Amino acid sequence: MRHFIPFFILFVIFFSEMNPQERQPAVSGTFYPSDPSELRKMVEKFIESAELPEIKGDIRGIISPHAGYIYSGPVAGYAYKAVKGKNFDAVIVIGPSHRVDFDGSSVYPKGFFITPLGKLKIHEEIAKEIISSEKSLSFNEEAHRLEHSVEVQLPFIQVSLGNVPIVPIVMGRPTEKNIKILSDALFKVISTKNVLLVASTDLSHYYPRDVARRVDLLTRSLIEKFDPELLMREFHKGRAELCGGGPVVAVLMALKKAGAKKVISLSYKDSSDAVPMANVVGYYSAVIVNSKEKEQKPEGFKLDKSQKEKLLKIARESIESFVREGKIIPIVEDDPVLKTKTGVFVTIKEHGMLRGCIGFTEPLFPLYEGVQKAGILAATQDPRFRPLSKDELPHIHLEISVLTPLRKIENVKEIVVGKHGIMISKEGKRGLLLPQVAVEYGWDREQFLDQTCLKANLPRGCWKKDAEIQIFEAIIFEEGK
Repeated sequence: MRHFIPFFILFVIFFSEMNPQERQPAVSGTFYPSDPSELRKMVEKFIESAELPEIKGDIRGIISPHAGYIYSGPVAGYAYKAVKGKNFDAVIVIGPSHRVDFDGSSVYPKGFFITPLGKLKIHEEIAKEIISSEKSLSFNEEAHRLEHSVEVQLPFIQVSLGNVPIVPIVMGRPTEKNIKILSDALFKVISTKNVLLVASTDLSHYYPRDVARRVDLLTRSLIEKFDPELLMREFHKGRAELCGGGPVVAVLMALKKAGAKKVISLSYKDSSDAVPMANVVGYYSAVIVNSKEKEQKPEGFKLDKSQKEKLLKIARESIESFVREGKIIPIVEDDPVLKTKTGVFVTIKEHGMLRGCIGFTEPLFPLYEGVQKAGILAATQDPRFRPLSKDELPHIHLEISVLTPLRKIENVKEIVVGKHGIMISKEGKRGLLLPQVAVEYGWDREQFLDQTCLKANLPRGCWKKDAEIQIFEAIIFEEGK
């Protein structure tokens, strides 16, 4: 008996090493087909049907939805077409927990994930590195057992990238602490390895279609801004609605810290695009890239009368189409000036009173596209006002402000009222006022600074100590002039 016990222990150890943990599919046959041939054909069709925009730079991460394939598969196909055939050491897939409430994030440590298309091996070295970095990053088997947010990404990975090793992560409560802990761990991994990050998320849930499109447009615009801290704040306030908000912010934080430059949106649909329904769920895909584009600086940038009129027309037609029908009209633009990336704001007034104003301080989009996005957001998502109604459309007046790049200043005496706009950043808060606002209200320099503080939800005088002050100029034009 003395000789049997050590042999038995060795047998158990050997057997466990030869039979690593295998996670069986939980939603095969419901979210996607269980037949391997049918599943492969479906995923291949989604990928082949995607028509991608031009993507300049190396893709470091993707955002992809996780609903049943008949609903979100066409949208996911865009993200996976963008990475198809590329080589990665591993793919880390981060999804939110839908079934188990827990603190931290659960990292699957070893073994395989099974799909009808075969096995995907866990990259144990990376999983171990993440788990060892912080105690809230551990393995909670129950969090993975029935979770679909990671699983539905896997057949797409198998078709587009082959049998690449994976690290499945399910995030529990998406608190700021948990997001930043996971983000730091991801950053350490991607700093030394060629790893693709996948953030699994859907957008808003169960609003009427017109409401969902408004809400999702704001969320998509926040993601495109590539300001993870801002997105996290708006997510926690409930203004940015995405069930995988924690994974998305963690991925964006890690990639921005690692040098990624921009988010490129690829596709957006809602569930009523697949099956008619009153209340819908939004689906979105995007890539995060190390852009190789040279940043365009619009100093000395000029617009002639016809270009200004064209931008105002784009703003009005886009607002009217979205408010009336919930549709974003496609725009094809050949003018190189209007394709220049600049910051831009669209201001809506009704009977001379402010009715909405939203824009982009940084050159995130071609000017014509920024005008379209800012116009729709100003009409539907300015938190100071209810969304613009169809009945108000004949009474609104539009103004566009095209911004020069922001410039940090050390002395407020550099500010010229009527020439400069101001942005003040302090304590994680930020406020901006356009140049024309000070003129309209008759403010002097200090009043302008104080009002910008108030815009940031900071007290008057916040600018006097420990605040970052940036100024900019603007080309301002409006309808009828």
